[in-house]
Amino acid sequence: MKSSRFSPGRFWAMVIKEFVQMRRDRLTFGMMVGIPLMQLIIFGYAINNDPRHLPMAVLSLDNSPFSRSIVAGLQNSNYFDLTHHLADAATGDQLLQTGDVQFVLTIPAGFARDLVRGEQPSLLLQADAADPAATSFAMSALDIIVRQGLDRDLTGPLVSLRTTPAPAQTIIHRLYNPEIQTSYNIVPGLMGVVLTMTMVIITSLAITREHERGTMENLLCTPVRPLEVLLGKIVPYIVVGYIQMGLILLAAVFLFKVPVHGSIPLLLGVSFLFIAANLAVGVTFSTIASNQLQAVQMAFFFFLPSILLSGFMFPFRGMPEWAQGIGSVLPNTHFMRIVRGIILKGATLPEFAQELLPMAVFLVVVLLVALKRYRKTLD
Repeated sequence: MKSSRFSPGRFWAMVIKEFVQMRRDRLTFGMMVGIPLMQLIIFGYAINNDPRHLPMAVLSLDNSPFSRSIVAGLQNSNYFDLTHHLADAATGDQLLQTGDVQFVLTIPAGFARDLVRGEQPSLLLQADAADPAATSFAMSALDIIVRQGLDRDLTGPLVSLRTTPAPAQTIIHRLYNPEIQTSYNIVPGLMGVVLTMTMVIITSLAITREHERGTMENLLCTPVRPLEVLLGKIVPYIVVGYIQMGLILLAAVFLFKVPVHGSIPLLLGVSFLFIAANLAVGVTFSTIASNQLQAVQMAFFFFLPSILLSGFMFPFRGMPEWAQGIGSVLPNTHFMRIVRGIILKGATLPEFAQELLPMAVFLVVVLLVALKRYRKTLD
């Protein structure tokens, strides 16, 4: 008859057994250590809600010491990086449309004349407000930077202009999201998040499920080539991905009232690359993992940086360079820019074509890894 009393010996035997199993399942143990470590590094070092060194273009139509002082003040601030000195306003609009700059500052002709007369001339700041969190702090700092820059030149008879009201005022035009609606930024971005999460997890179970159900042997006995197997497991979920996109688009338009300025067929067309890339990642994980639990853990390991380093939740330009480098490798970062560009800015294919190449390279590399791993499985 078995004893119902607690046995320290049996207890320690169970503990040792679990440690042995943990040691044998090294991938799961690595995920248990790696995932919290990744969270710690990303949240501790990469996340920054007060982005600095945002790219700005300046169109100065007033060649005076005052305008040069404003430009020098902007260059010396850590909020803005002056990347372009413009000759016309059309170039500034183009740079904002493509996302090459976050701001365009226009100093109008006659600025110095109006300033000396005490007429409080206006500066025009155009801001890409598609992501309000990326621009709000910099916009609030602009008035202080301009005032500090002008104060150095307001001497002698002009010293009275230093007093309130400010010698110059700033007119801010928030482009692409003038009402600063958070949903305008979040809802289109959710498309990339949802597709990444579902596509990677679903396909990461594709081959491990075959192993656990015992059907892998049947599959290996067929004349189907590895590439045919992998593509056969990917294609049905491409249809599922488009169904998800359709639902999100309908919710964005009819529930959240997000204005769609660009071409929906164009968005659906370029999304094929993104969906295929995520499905390829899932299949690759499926060839590496030995069971479905490991496959899900690996999918979560990929999902975490895809969300946090893509610019979906936190400003991409506020992250350190190493975090931006990692984010630039991940397809979700580029897809996020494409979706927001088409929906909020009405961007066309040439304006975001540079975002397609990294996704295509990612897809090819991941597919090659999956093919190599699948052949090892055959061995």
